[in-house]
Amino acid sequence: PTRHKCWPTKLDKQEQNMTIHEKAGWQDEVQERELVLTRVVNAPRDLLFSLWSNPEHLPQWFGPNGFAIETREINIVVGGRWCFDMVAPDGTRYDNRMVFTRIESPSLIEAEHGRDVDNDPGRFMLRVTFLQQPDGRTVVTLRQLHPSKEQRNAVLGFNAVELGYQTLDKMAA
Repeated sequence: PTRHKCWPTKLDKQEQNMTIHEKAGWQDEVQERELVLTRVVNAPRDLLFSLWSNPEHLPQWFGPNGFAIETREINIVVGGRWCFDMVAPDGTRYDNRMVFTRIESPSLIEAEHGRDVDNDPGRFMLRVTFLQQPDGRTVVTLRQLHPSKEQRNAVLGFNAVELGYQTLDKMAA
């Protein structure tokens, strides 16, 4: 895969073709670096996938309760990016950038997610999966794979689990 220009790094030739989740080792020591949220939604997988993959829908519901999304750029394709601010109820702005690394309709979306700056050391891999159930409901699983246990713990310290579930609840509404 080609590395997106958002996060240029000085890597040897072998590493240049690896994505951030391959370098971080998605399968190795995952539990210490991973945050996993799951929600069963009474909706078909195709509909939920489109809420995540359609640039008109995603900014309308994404983010915790009370937060507004202000999009600067959005292109939900492999190599595309979504640059946006989450605006808290008190007016505090949190800049974000997602660079989409893998999209498999209607089952999976992966992105590198961090601040809207180049070389953000706090960026993490985001993986969202959509698993259709026989009864028509869909299991949506949101995984964050952080570069270190310490970073994951820092994210947990600012209520990331509760805020993440608020986001999934808004998607399901």
